[in-house]
Amino acid sequence: MRRLQLVCCAGVVAAIAVQGSLARAQEAKKAGGRPQGPPALSSPEVRPDRTVTFRLRAPNAKEVSVGGEWGGGEKPLSKDEQGVWTVTLGPLPAELYGYHLTVDGLQMLDPSNSAVKPMRSPRTSIVEVPGDPPLIHEYRNVPRGTVRMHEYTSRSLGKRRSLNAYTPPGYDGDPAQRYPVLYLFHGAGDNQATWTVMGRANVIVDNLLADGKVKPMVIVMPDGHATPAAPPQGAADGRSRNLGVFERDLLEDVIPFVEANYRVRTDSTNRAIAGLSMGGGQSLTIGLNHADRFAWIGGFSAAIFNTETSLAPALTNPKATDAALRLVWIACGKDDRLVDGAGQLSSLLMGHSIRHEFQVTEGNHSWPVWRRYLAEFAPRLFVESP
Repeated sequence: MRRLQLVCCAGVVAAIAVQGSLARAQEAKKAGGRPQGPPALSSPEVRPDRTVTFRLRAPNAKEVSVGGEWGGGEKPLSKDEQGVWTVTLGPLPAELYGYHLTVDGLQMLDPSNSAVKPMRSPRTSIVEVPGDPPLIHEYRNVPRGTVRMHEYTSRSLGKRRSLNAYTPPGYDGDPAQRYPVLYLFHGAGDNQATWTVMGRANVIVDNLLADGKVKPMVIVMPDGHATPAAPPQGAADGRSRNLGVFERDLLEDVIPFVEANYRVRTDSTNRAIAGLSMGGGQSLTIGLNHADRFAWIGGFSAAIFNTETSLAPALTNPKATDAALRLVWIACGKDDRLVDGAGQLSSLLMGHSIRHEFQVTEGNHSWPVWRRYLAEFAPRLFVESP
């Protein structure tokens, strides 16, 4: 149903946007001239003062607004005589933001912007407000690693699946070197490409490597949706089923595929697992329950529920679980809807004497927070004293 709604939304908005241009083309044809379309719009337009202008041509729309990860709710656009809606926001803090337009109640991508967040049902555009000096996720003139896209056969699921893998600068130049590996998971509704396109995980690690702050590593980013469709909001049985199926795919197919195709170390002290939101719940649950396989665990704004039940294997022998782990790192924004659950998880681990770090930071459930968490978590990995 969600996919159908988005398709209908795109169709309605497209119809609104092109009605005026079709009428002008017909008039031009009657007059014997070449049809002339409306001038292209610049949207979003980012200025040096960090103000950002959004534009949409929709002459028949009644109401248009824009909302994004800068917060503050939806902001209305104003229509001019040519049917172009406009609003200027800011100055905004330097950041990489996801945003959307809403036309007469229908949420949509910005049709003038080709930068789109990878999702199961794409509905988020991307705008970058650059920093001075550049932020940790911004491209700098430093050596760059490579992001490789793979399809693999998941025998445990009986289907083809996809993953992305990052290799650090110099990976192809030294065939004798082996690397530790971080398995990094996305949130609900996203896919295996979101951590690089929206999260800039590869750029963050490249910049940290250039600054001498992180160990060279391979990062594997699988598709966290192992069941056919995302479960409805609040469907605990759907979440649990997807987690179980994803765990089987990870342990039985993804890790063997990576270890057969990449020069990665295969002991637990050289294997880390982390994720955000849905992926944070996956990384904490799978990592803690398999502490013999993952010595480093990170949960960013983790969506984890029924913790005593889901973590039963880890809590059966908490002393052994604790002894196998090098770092359990949990963080959540104070304005995040999942912060109470993160606190409850911390209390549960504390009650079982499982060492971990838990911090409540500024921010909400958004990518500016998760990029910052990755930049803080990655330097703690694969070192003697995390």
